[in-house]
Amino acid sequence: MRDDASTTYTGAIETADPFGRRIYREAWDRGWDRAKTKVVLGDGALWIWNIADEHFPGAIQIVDLYHAREHLEAVGRLAFGSGSAAGTAWVAARRDELDDGDVDVIIAEIRKLPAVSDPNRQDELRKAAQYFETNKLRMCYKYFRARGFFVGSGVVEAGCKTVIGQRLKQSGMRWTVAGANAVIALRCRLLGNRWNDLWRSAA
Repeated sequence: MRDDASTTYTGAIETADPFGRRIYREAWDRGWDRAKTKVVLGDGALWIWNIADEHFPGAIQIVDLYHAREHLEAVGRLAFGSGSAAGTAWVAARRDELDDGDVDVIIAEIRKLPAVSDPNRQDELRKAAQYFETNKLRMCYKYFRARGFFVGSGVVEAGCKTVIGQRLKQSGMRWTVAGANAVIALRCRLLGNRWNDLWRSAA
């Protein structure tokens, strides 16, 4: 369960290295050192897990379930064509396996798919199998749910829309990076219930 009043935000337009330091500071401010169980949740991008390994060693790593499902759907389109009944049935079976954390079965099923004539599509199928192979320990969803962990990053994605999208992506807006980061910093404070802290620290 999530306590809505506990949500805080941090962010900026920046590269992975400063972003890693930024979320480390945020986690520390939130009591990371006192947490009994520590989890990093993200999509399957390598840079995210590099940050997790560097700044949050020993934390349980979880790939967002919905990103993993999108990868399955992409495999279905590659192997069977868009909107085909065979592809839909194949993806439905794999989704059940994914929800149960049976990732080895998914990898085997991808590798059993018949070769496609387009070498680019075949290469994408190979990469899809590798994606699940690389992340299988981060996809133990049945186990994660049994322990009460979140397996989806919806809270983060909603935060991006609320903190950044609603203010910076309005029609006709143009931003410099410095200007956007200044507004993002203020909105993180305001929407994360830290506005008064900002003025206390300034004083």
